[in-house]
Amino acid sequence: MNSRDINEIRRRLTPDNNNLTCIRGCYVSSKKEIISLFRLPPVSLPPEECEKYLSIFKKALSGTPDKNLVDIAFANEAVGVSDEHRLLTALKDSALNDDDMAQVFFQRVIDGLNPQEACLILLAHDAYDIPFRGGGERDDDIAGEMFRYILCAVCPVRLSKPGLAYSAGDNLFHPEEPNWVVGAPELGFMFPAFEERAANIYNALCYTKDTAESHESFISAVFGAAPPMPAAEQKEAFREILQDTLAEECSLEVVQSVHDQLREQIAEQKHDRQAPPLKVSAPQIRQALEVCGVPEEKMTAFEQRYQEQFGGGMDVSAVNVVDTRQFEVRTPNVVIKVDPDHSDLVETRVINGSKYILIRADEGVEVNGVNISIMPM
Repeated sequence: MNSRDINEIRRRLTPDNNNLTCIRGCYVSSKKEIISLFRLPPVSLPPEECEKYLSIFKKALSGTPDKNLVDIAFANEAVGVSDEHRLLTALKDSALNDDDMAQVFFQRVIDGLNPQEACLILLAHDAYDIPFRGGGERDDDIAGEMFRYILCAVCPVRLSKPGLAYSAGDNLFHPEEPNWVVGAPELGFMFPAFEERAANIYNALCYTKDTAESHESFISAVFGAAPPMPAAEQKEAFREILQDTLAEECSLEVVQSVHDQLREQIAEQKHDRQAPPLKVSAPQIRQALEVCGVPEEKMTAFEQRYQEQFGGGMDVSAVNVVDTRQFEVRTPNVVIKVDPDHSDLVETRVINGSKYILIRADEGVEVNGVNISIMPM
């Protein structure tokens, strides 16, 4: 799903736009014991309560595509055949009205979790009458297809801290007892995926708050699929390939060149909200290496190692291997963070046999908030 698809669904999750037909919940202890099962008709909920549920589901569709929101692809032979796909489809088609199927689903989620604390599993069904869009304009008066889907959010349930609460009865503050409070979701998904304003039953969209977690057991239990490499792991693997294969050729200029090229391509891709997230390929990186004069054998070694690590259909997202918001230079004792647009202000140099990181400074230099002058030697 691209940014436009995700945002179109997110915009529905407001009190005025949603058409949720059912919300189900399963409250689970840290020992994986079911404490409570419930079913709620959204139309009968008080507005404040309904809005709280909507905000949780909306949060489960937040973050960066390919980082917090990753596509889970079902094998072609699994669609409509595997137990996992059939259960998800049945839940959607029944609008969550089948108690037995809901309980089977909750048990599968529980089996796929490794909770350190109690959690609340929420499940919702929505029916979206997709408005017609012609010539780039949306027309809410012309109906399109009906998109039915389910949303799931797995939220931690934690004991609030004791404190003082105001009492209007005596205009005083009194101790407030701790309560079990639902936190923001740490895991969730949407099925089926919404692509090109239509259902894609071959994919689901999975949300993770922690980009270092693969949630392998959860994805296996719910989707019967292998999880994609987590964003943090992609970044680390790419970093290792670059520095190991280039060795002494892995200079500041080389890293700057790779960073700048990917950052520019990400910026271009963001202008087209219908475009899928940008993927990194070995030829892309080779172009950046050639600009810096990296020897042919080093570039070949990089491409071979890249294919070994990420080949076989594995996609590496550009947003996972480069930070578009900052350019960081780190030593054991010093960390320098630079605006990516001005990374050229940093250079390395060997002076009298010692290695230095140099930062060009004109005016506006502060040390601990104090403006200082830099005098010529």
